Amino acid sequence: MFRIKTAKLLFLLAISFSLPSLALAQQPITLKEALKYALDNNTAAKKAVLEIDKGKFKTQEVRAQALPQLTGNVGLTYNAIIGQLVADIGGQTQSFRMGQAWNSVAGVQLSQQLFNQQVFTGLQAARSSEAYYRLNAQLTQEQVIEQVANNYYQVLVNRQQLNVIDTNIKNVKVVEKIISNQFQNGLAKKIDVDRINVNLTNLNTQREQVLNAITQQENVLKFSMGMPVNTRITLPASELTDVDQNPLLADTINLDNRTEMKLMDVQRKLLDLQRKAYVSEYYPTLSLNANYNYNSQSNSFDFLKSNRNAIGFDASAIGLTLRVPIFNGFLTRSKIRQADVEIKQFEADRFERTNSLNMAYENAKIQLRNSLNTINAQKKNAELAREIYVSTQNNYNNGLASLTDLLDTENSLTQAQNSYTQALLNYKIAEIQLIKSKGEITTLAQ
Repeated sequence: MFRIKTAKLLFLLAISFSLPSLALAQQPITLKEALKYALDNNTAAKKAVLEIDKGKFKTQEVRAQALPQLTGNVGLTYNAIIGQLVADIGGQTQSFRMGQAWNSVAGVQLSQQLFNQQVFTGLQAARSSEAYYRLNAQLTQEQVIEQVANNYYQVLVNRQQLNVIDTNIKNVKVVEKIISNQFQNGLAKKIDVDRINVNLTNLNTQREQVLNAITQQENVLKFSMGMPVNTRITLPASELTDVDQNPLLADTINLDNRTEMKLMDVQRKLLDLQRKAYVSEYYPTLSLNANYNYNSQSNSFDFLKSNRNAIGFDASAIGLTLRVPIFNGFLTRSKIRQADVEIKQFEADRFERTNSLNMAYENAKIQLRNSLNTINAQKKNAELAREIYVSTQNNYNNGLASLTDLLDTENSLTQAQNSYTQALLNYKIAEIQLIKSKGEITTLAQ
């Protein structure tokens, strides 16, 4: 008995602990919450943030070239055959052994760039690269926001279409029940029963297709958010139907707020620095060099001072090296001319990007206005189609309308409702593009 009570207690505790997580998984996720989740978990966004750290390390790599370079070396050599020096002394030729059988050396070398314009320019470029990686991470985040928002609204549209089909199935089942009763009483034909059953079967088939589309689109949404695809989520329908009837549409926009333009400005600076680096190849370089070495020689593998044959001595040198480029076959000139061509190509790309962003803004304004007009028109059209359907259904029940008229009005109602839903989606996509054109797409996640 005690074991049974304990098992029940553990079972109840397990359920109590699992209820909060279950409620959280089924809690509706707003667009803002979905975007915040995506910015923290989307793989592309996380990799872009890591690129910022990579840029910092790249700057440190370039900075290292301007810092002192210190190296140490240790060497051991065994001279199997010792060479000799031949000299003429007092008319007599004599030979002398050069060195000992064993030779060891230990030392350090120091090198410091005093003036190297290429290194200094490379450091400037590395610092600009840090800004490039930061802007690229910001651009990636904006692209993630745009992608997730589009997928989010697509799921809502699919769910709205499912609601339309479910309502139509409910209405058709009512008609099917009426026709079946009429057929049993000899007041309807067999073909009418078959037609309504065919229509009901088609609606059920459409419902299965929409359900599959919802599942697939939800998986796409969760994948773009960086969420495990087996996580259950629900979305509030109000996110789709929230429409601003009086949006503020400026005639022009300030493209300086666009991350794409900021990124291009940094790219232009990098191209200028690349050209400057090529020009720096004409400049002389000055470096400081210093070294210290200690050498030991012995006829045996014993370099201690107790060994009378061991000889040890040290040496050190300090010097300056000035390198002046004179002629390299016009290599540097060719590099500079290539850099000039790349800058001209970039200016053409920048003009095209500016024109493209302005075009996107103008098209977004047009699409937003058209979507608003379509939403208002299709909303009225859907309401009118419902009134016609209800009226036709009453007339059919009273024998004043044919089954064909009823099915036609039912199809018209479905089309009107789907057109309204599609207009909502077009509006939301245009709204996202408009916000993006202003450089304010990150406000969706705030």
